[in-house]
Amino acid sequence: MKKLILVGRSECGKTSLIQALRGEPIVYRKTQYVNNFDILIDTPGEYCESRSLGAALAMYTFEARVVALLASAVEPYSLYSPAVAPLANRPVIGIVTKIDSPYADPEQAKRWLLLAGCEKVFFVSSKTGEGVWQILEYLREDGDVMPWEQAQDNN
Repeated sequence: MKKLILVGRSECGKTSLIQALRGEPIVYRKTQYVNNFDILIDTPGEYCESRSLGAALAMYTFEARVVALLASAVEPYSLYSPAVAPLANRPVIGIVTKIDSPYADPEQAKRWLLLAGCEKVFFVSSKTGEGVWQILEYLREDGDVMPWEQAQDNN
């Protein structure tokens, strides 16, 4: 699997998405520092929200093969500057989270991510699992066996 770093403001759903991608129960945990898991890097929202910490995000992108900019479907604004994605020097995807909220406007979040320069945008709900497998499929490399394929092989 390609290694993925998740970037976004506080409470946009980065840690919940990591839990969903790993097949774990969704439990709220505040990310206090950069967590470098097997194929996932979770970053604190404050790094995206603070100009002085933003440089650290740029450095951590070198640890990953794909950068994901997250935007919650319930956000009233975007933190991302137009055309910011090329700064990562990696493929940059967008992920719209919280699409299951009654207040969601996923199309607005998608427009913000495309304006930032994301080459592809995924829509996910970490609670329901909707869209999670599409991200895993995107990260898949030759020879990777996905969990749902293992389940079929065991039957």
